[in-house]
Amino acid sequence: MLDRHIRPFIDPPLNKLGQHVALMGLSANMVTLAGLALGLAAGLAIVFEAFFVAILLILASRLADGLDGAVARARGVTDFGGYLDITCDYVFYATIPLAFISLDPQAHGVVGAFLLLSFYVNAGSFLGFAVLAEKKKMRSDARGVKSLYFTGGLLEGTETIAFFLLLCLFPTAFVPLAFGFALLCLITAVARVALAAKVFRD
Repeated sequence: MLDRHIRPFIDPPLNKLGQHVALMGLSANMVTLAGLALGLAAGLAIVFEAFFVAILLILASRLADGLDGAVARARGVTDFGGYLDITCDYVFYATIPLAFISLDPQAHGVVGAFLLLSFYVNAGSFLGFAVLAEKKKMRSDARGVKSLYFTGGLLEGTETIAFFLLLCLFPTAFVPLAFGFALLCLITAVARVALAAKVFRD
């Protein structure tokens, strides 16, 4: 919901930084994988209850996630780069809930599994829409130039990162926070299915 509104503010500095990174010889895929490594490290920090470190690593990971697109625009966008980016994103999105489940399986297990289920459903609705949008040659740059067609929703990347940071700030509130966010994820997925029914009706 917030992604398109913050794009005008974050894209210009990211594009400038991306040009410098590209001149250093780093590829967009290298930045993508670095972002994934930082995200995995954030999950490990959560398991060891180093929540402040996890916050810094999450922020650094998402900076890399935004930067890889800027580097790609500077060096040339590739289909594989877009594929790698979305794959690494979903690995990261699963890592943080899994870390909280590992932190306290008895208290967090069921709600954590429900949260991961909601992510899975939401991802399926998003990727399915993207496939059909490509088939229909639909294009949108509201959320920046992307390899896939990005549909809006109640919850997007910005809200998810804010949620992860909130979990790290208030880890004892994982159960109510995760349950509420999972419900919102499912609402987002249902809304996207309804949109698909309208857009792709033959």
